[in-house]
Amino acid sequence: MAPPGGDETRDDDPGVTESRGIYRSASRITLCVYDVCYVRLVQREPSESEHDVTGKPVSVDKGIPRPSGRFVRAVNAEAETEVDDGLDEHFGDVAGAILDGDVVPVLGAGVNLCDRADDEQWERGRSLPSGRELADMLAKRFAWDATDRDLVHVSQAAVLRRGADPLFKLLHNVFVGDYEPTSVHRFLAGLPALRERRGLDPCPQLIVTTNYDGLLERAFTEAGEPFDVLYYLGEGGDRKRAHGKFMHVDAKGRHRTVNVPNKYVDATIDKRSVILKIHGAAREDPAEDSWVITEDHYIDYLTRTTLSELIPVKLLEKLLNCNFLFMGYGMKDWNVRVMLHRIFTQRRHGHDGWASWAVQLDSDPIDRALWKKNNVSIQAMNLKDYLARLQSSLETAEPWC
Repeated sequence: MAPPGGDETRDDDPGVTESRGIYRSASRITLCVYDVCYVRLVQREPSESEHDVTGKPVSVDKGIPRPSGRFVRAVNAEAETEVDDGLDEHFGDVAGAILDGDVVPVLGAGVNLCDRADDEQWERGRSLPSGRELADMLAKRFAWDATDRDLVHVSQAAVLRRGADPLFKLLHNVFVGDYEPTSVHRFLAGLPALRERRGLDPCPQLIVTTNYDGLLERAFTEAGEPFDVLYYLGEGGDRKRAHGKFMHVDAKGRHRTVNVPNKYVDATIDKRSVILKIHGAAREDPAEDSWVITEDHYIDYLTRTTLSELIPVKLLEKLLNCNFLFMGYGMKDWNVRVMLHRIFTQRRHGHDGWASWAVQLDSDPIDRALWKKNNVSIQAMNLKDYLARLQSSLETAEPWC
């Protein structure tokens, strides 16, 4: 029977179904919050005012219904709580894939902020900047007063105003310094030791980074792990060298230009890890610096030939058959998508059966749509917290294969 003055509403009406779903979700959330508050406020050590004259503790939960226990589990005598956030399966998947050697981490500028406090300001010479912080510094240095503080655009303006060399000199001074690796760098450099501790066979990594700094290399060096570096030869440094190719620096420090990538088999992760720096690198010797940072640089980068004529064959094979773990940037920044666009496009032309993951605390609809398009699921977590949880899973997870 319909209510007076209203229309008859069926139980299978979509609006009713949706309303019931919202009601149930709200109810579950309310129960979860209640359970947490009960444990935090009731199941605790009584204060001095909550003891009687004999010194015995007085119950503070009289008349308060006990929680259901469905959402919160006490884990120790101090009544610390563990909320089931549904991520155990995710971390089990990622840990298993890492132990199988299937994960390729992809690092953006955000990894350098991993250990910085939320209210801590960047100070040149003490830490490395975010993309926005670097853009702000360049705009101030080269008197660019436009409101647009996109790093690529500001860098282009700096070149037009003062020329490329002053920009490259400033970038070198910013990125080459005595900086400490972050939790992300040390986590990756510590994976070989974790495998050894667990009795697993060695499994060198391929790590892709869009960063110019050498913190990942320093972390591997301090961990005593051998590695090769390949960095893209863009602008800057010695103008007599080749451009649009990769420079291979092996574990012994020998330099070789990758002239024929689809026949170059010396760059491989068969014996040791490889750090692939796809936007160039800031090197100790300024003559070896390489930068992909202005609009012109990215246009040139984008119009280069196919991946098989750019990336060494063994590394490209890995990039086309792996799970990516993105850390430290969002997909809406077109400059960091240039190389990845090519990789994802080539993967889609085949059968891309590889899921990938991104750690991004604050993503907007554009980010989420771009990640989804490329079969990447987002984990909205603080990066440092994410790595701590992943480290715990790696201690107990078993390889899938």
